Amino acid sequence: MHAVLEYTYADDYLESREQYRADHLRAGWEAVERGELLLGGAIGEGPFKGLLIFTGENPVQAAQAFAAADPYVINGVVTAWTAGPWTTVLGNDAASPVHP
Repeated sequence: MHAVLEYTYADDYLESREQYRADHLRAGWEAVERGELLLGGAIGEGPFKGLLIFTGENPVQAAQAFAAADPYVINGVVTAWTAGPWTTVLGNDAASPVHP
């Protein structure tokens, strides 16, 4: 299984993130090195949403722990977040591949 961590950013996200961005990115790359975080980044026009994809033994717990310690969350750059399971069935990295 994978997990999706979704962030909703403050309206002034592009400005407010600057002082926390290096620490946020450092935490993300550390999660990558631990084998927990597969991909992460901003989506949509604006951008005012972020998605991070986690994997591992307990990806939802890893996503929740990441959010709880993320400087973006702690300092209000992220106004809301959710972390939930994502049952992947298609693709080379699917956790539960399903073929016709």
